[in-house]
Formats: sequence, structure tokens, C-alpha cells
Amino acid sequence: MNPYLQAAINEIDQLHCKEKFIVKDLFKGYAWNRIPKNERLTLGSLFLDWVNNSNSGVQKLEKNSSHQQMYRKL
Repeated sequence: MNPYLQAAINEIDQLHCKEKFIVKDLFKGYAWNRIPKNERLTLGSLFLDWVNNSNSGVQKLEKNSSHQQMYRKL
């Protein structure tokens, strides 16, 4: 599994129930900025696929005004 995806999945445990987030929120600012842009885009796709195809406890929401996919922890 992609190590960035695993790190994002692990970080979901730190969120409160019903808390909204984007994938970027699951990383510290400097950690997110160190991920190359093409890998961040791939990570977003992998995370969405994980949410859609597993019992993730995460709900996909509408995209925000910056066209980033929003999620909610259930």
C-alpha cells in the first residue's frame, strides 16, 4: 500500500466524530508540502477509492470552493 495513503488512514483516528476534512488536513503542513505534487494528486485518488470501496467510517461529501474533495468522519 502507498505509504502516504496508510499515513492518512492512520490519522483519521485523531479526528472527532462528524468532523469534516480534506486529505491535506491529515498531514502536518510541512509534511504535506514535502510530498511531490504528482504524488499528492495520486494520494487524493487513492484515498477516494479507499473511501468508496471499503468500510472506512468516512463519508464523501461535496467538493469545497477550491475544488478539493471533502470528507466527514462517521
